Amino acid sequence: MTPFVLNDFLPYRLAVAASRVSRAFERRYMAQTGLSVSEWRVLAHLSQQGEVSVREIQARVDMEKSKVSRAASRLEAEGLVTKVLNPEDRRLVSLSLTNEGRALMERLIPIADAFQAEVQALLGPQPEGFSNGLTRIMKGKL
Repeated sequence: MTPFVLNDFLPYRLAVAASRVSRAFERRYMAQTGLSVSEWRVLAHLSQQGEVSVREIQARVDMEKSKVSRAASRLEAEGLVTKVLNPEDRRLVSLSLTNEGRALMERLIPIADAFQAEVQALLGPQPEGFSNGLTRIMKGKL
């Protein structure tokens, strides 16, 4: 039987790598904007989707609903998002970017693009296979 080596265990390596990549990117955008990880994820998702419920964001970005709600409240207080209560079910809240939120995302996109290019360079000359595998995992193929 081959001995188990934690540093060779792919799920462990992916978790550590994801954490390090997330923290490195957070340092970049936090320096520019002061946003938390949760706030960045909410803004980025809204920039792609338009008006979206807190539940939808929670499901798509794999964050606890309470974190999404707190981030949304902070972003609303900063004037970056608007909240709209569903008239039929007041527990449902939809979010959308304000003009200020869209302007902030326009400032953040070049930072995100540059960071992605750095990460892809670290992955080597053919990161497409890795990216395709991540996409399959994110779609729940495991």
